[in-house]
Amino acid sequence: MRASIMDEVRFEQGFVRALLREQHPDLAELELREVEGGWDSRQWRLGSELAVRLPRSERAPGLLRSEQKWLPVLAGRLPLPTPIPVRVGEPSALFEHTWTIMRWVDGDPADRAPITRADAAETLAGFLRALHRQAPADAPVSATRGLPLASLLDGFTGSLEVIAGEAGADRAREIWDKAVAAPAWDGVPLWLHGDLHPANVIVREGTLAGVIDFGDLCSGDPATDLSAAWILLPEGAASRFFDAYEVADDATIARARGWAVLRALNLIAIGRNGRLGLPGGKPTWEPAGRAALGRASA
Repeated sequence: MRASIMDEVRFEQGFVRALLREQHPDLAELELREVEGGWDSRQWRLGSELAVRLPRSERAPGLLRSEQKWLPVLAGRLPLPTPIPVRVGEPSALFEHTWTIMRWVDGDPADRAPITRADAAETLAGFLRALHRQAPADAPVSATRGLPLASLLDGFTGSLEVIAGEAGADRAREIWDKAVAAPAWDGVPLWLHGDLHPANVIVREGTLAGVIDFGDLCSGDPATDLSAAWILLPEGAASRFFDAYEVADDATIARARGWAVLRALNLIAIGRNGRLGLPGGKPTWEPAGRAALGRASA
């Protein structure tokens, strides 16, 4: 198996500074601070208004290219701050992959500062109503998002193992089965963020203040994104969210709840790996996932 980018490159401040001096020298002397977190990419704060994002997984350069292409097209209609790319780093002898300089979205990720205000339901609904428009024919298509849940049955069965023997396992299976049985999306493919989980949204003063990481932007069934009603919002806010979103029928809500259960299980698994010190784990994700599973199962 080919080594990951992270294995090949020493991601240090001096390396990032060298990249800036090579391709964007007018920004190279701004203050540079590494930002904790990240999955496919590493990030540094650049001055007060910008950030540098470098890919560190094999799939990350493709995700960055997608974000570079499509986020500027969509950002103008979105009612929340997003990390709009302002400069693109091209492959060079110093680093063979693309990278991005983007707008910094100020606040804390929701896996560290959960949303606590119920009025975030309207904020999230407004954001998704603005995003969920018909996607063009050349929009990205994902193999894991925006598609019929029945195609992810094996993945769900494996994910359910993370709570095997716990009281909530049967309820999670029940919600999933209802979601799979619900009528499939029969509308045109809509634009989707594709990865709305706590580490990819920004919180200030208890409410939603920004949405980041559009690398998984894709087209398809909006139920994938609508799972955020349980993944992100506080207890009891899901009905308020769907009232504000307005256009989700019962089948779409059932599918969205199934997506929420699947995504919550994945958060728990990744968080548990972090708690155990295993590679790729994120310790803050397990409590976020368990809270989301509890809300989706209520």
